[in-house]
Parts: sequence; structure tokens; C-alpha cells
Amino acid sequence: MRIFFLIFILFIHYFAFTQDSVVVIDKKKFTLTEVIVRNNFDYAKLLQQIKEDTTFYKAFKNLRILGFTAFNDIKMLDKKGKIKASLYSKTKQLRANNCRTMQVLEENTTGDFYDENKNYNYTTANMYASLFFTNGTVCNETNIVAGNKISTANKKGMDKHKEQLKMLFFNPGEKIPGIPFIGNKLDLYDDAAHKLYDYKLDLQEKDGRMFYVFTITTKEDLGAFKKDKVVIDEMTTWFDQ
Repeated sequence: MRIFFLIFILFIHYFAFTQDSVVVIDKKKFTLTEVIVRNNFDYAKLLQQIKEDTTFYKAFKNLRILGFTAFNDIKMLDKKGKIKASLYSKTKQLRANNCRTMQVLEENTTGDFYDENKNYNYTTANMYASLFFTNGTVCNETNIVAGNKISTANKKGMDKHKEQLKMLFFNPGEKIPGIPFIGNKLDLYDDAAHKLYDYKLDLQEKDGRMFYVFTITTKEDLGAFKKDKVVIDEMTTWFDQ
């Protein structure tokens, strides 16, 4: 009986120290896994760094100063989910004398991807091209991110939409101004969002390296009214330790 009781106590002790912990930072709840708590990470600082991370944008800016070959696969779908137009291409970006140009090595299209003047027939395709294709010769670009915050200020029309797309791609989880109905909902870090989503910080191994894994998921117990405010089911980001 004593041995059983001792094992039971040890089990309770182990179970208590392997549970996820909930911490409150700026009146917002975050779940920390046992490995984060055990290693005494400065989780408040780490969470702030995650929120302010510019890695995605830096990677995009790097594309402006490098030579590379890309395969592009764009599909435009109709309301039934069937392909109505598409583009598949192989492009090569060349970099010389602080300028970039692009060669189209292969290209196949279907449907009305282009109009009769070979302009993009779809806004989505036009926006993709503005981010990842080079039109003519573009010079004097850098990959500096500091002080170059993405902004829609003084932008109109397609130029404004391009900046909004950059925000969605490279600053995931931040509010995007000027998008009707969902712009405010995309802010995953404000007080309203914390009523809709759960936030979890973990430490996991992948390919022999350790990564911080930050996951935002929709709360399971939301009513119909709150579910209508949800725009992202799950967002998981891996950060190199």
C-alpha cells in the first residue's frame, strides 16, 4: 500500500509539472507548454518579438536583390471551384549593376488569363505579378526592412491593394486598413481577437534543430455570433531559436 501511494504521489507530481501553463500579458492570455516554462524563457519578450517579426518581409525584400529561377502556378477558379483560367510559367530574374530584369523561359496559359493586349484579366493575377514578376528594368532597390514599414498611406487604387496584400503576406495577424468587413478582423493581437482565438507558444524539434512554434487557433466554444467574426481557423509560425 505504501509503494502504491508513493507511486501515486510521484505521478501527481509529474502530471502537475507537465501541464501547459496560462500566463497573462497586458491583460491577454497565452498558453505556454511545459518545455517553455521548464527552460525559464523570457516568454513576454519572446511573444513581443513574434508580434513584431519582419522575417517574411525581409525574405521578400531579398528577392529584389538576388538572381533566381522561379516556377509560377496561378489558377483562377469560378464559383463552383473549377479552373476558368490559369498560368504556369518558368521565369528567371537577372541581377546586374544594381538593377533587376526578368526573362520568361516558359509560359502556358488557359482560358482568359490575359486580355487581347496581354494585360492581366484578373486583379489577383495582376497583384501576384506586381509582387513576384519584374516588368522592364528596376534599379536601386535594397533589402533593408528597418524604417520601411508597409503602409497604405497616400496610396490609391491598385497601388493601395498591393500594399494591403503585402500586409496580409508579410505581417500576418495585423490589422489591414481599408478592407471592408474583414480589415479589422485580421488583427489577431487586439483585445477583441483574444476573445475569439487561443494563443500557444511551444518549443519543438525539426530536422535536428529547435524552433519556437507559435500557434493561433479559433476557440472551440464560440457561439454563432462570435464565429461570424472569425477569419482564420489556424495560423502556425515556426521561428528559428
